[in-house]
Amino acid sequence: MNKIPSMFLTHASDILGDTTNGLSGNNITKVFTAYAVDSDTNIPYDTYPFEAPNKRTALLENLKCFEPKEQYKIIKELCEHSKLPQPIHDSINNLKIQLIARYSEQFGSVSSETLNETLVEEAKHWLERHPDSLKLYETALVKFNNNIFERNLLDDLRLSLEMLLKSIFNNGKSLENQIPQIGAFISTNGGSKEFSNMFRTLVDYYSKYQNSFVKHNDAVIEEEVEFTFEMTSSFMKHLVKMHIKE
Repeated sequence: MNKIPSMFLTHASDILGDTTNGLSGNNITKVFTAYAVDSDTNIPYDTYPFEAPNKRTALLENLKCFEPKEQYKIIKELCEHSKLPQPIHDSINNLKIQLIARYSEQFGSVSSETLNETLVEEAKHWLERHPDSLKLYETALVKFNNNIFERNLLDDLRLSLEMLLKSIFNNGKSLENQIPQIGAFISTNGGSKEFSNMFRTLVDYYSKYQNSFVKHNDAVIEEEVEFTFEMTSSFMKHLVKMHIKE
């Protein structure tokens, strides 16, 4: 595949140009105009109000004028636009996740040396329901993206997971003291005995690994930080999804 399918472009335009949950026509025009100037591309709708049946049509017709790499960047930027209605609607988050999962390898800037961006976006999406945990998670992400592979990055991740568990279980326990309750929580929510035991054991080892750096102030290894970041993301994503089902 050397392009983003027209069906996906239409889907993205319908979501981003939605009357209730999408962007205003003015904000859409500003983003497209900036890209058009940078890439010396002519677009049919470069001013607002535009002569189009609706925002969705204008957005789609403008998108079609760009190369796939620019289409990818534009859709991603619109999904992250600061003027989107708050809180961000699930349809926007799902669109961004689909975009990254399907097309980042071809048209994005993700390499094998970076975090699993799809997993990170999914974790951030689910953590929106737990803002204290999300804030710490995003702090850790900023440090990682700026190559700050220090112990306090791991501290942020650990505390983010701990804050999430406190929110879900409605208590004030430390991460270590939540481990028995994690197993019971998974079993109660339909998880198999084997999955419950595996999840609980992984969190136990995760906690011990984190504690070793806190106590000994060791220099962390970059590859281990990446693995730990993605493991934390997976833990939190599944915990929140199970919590919602209760």
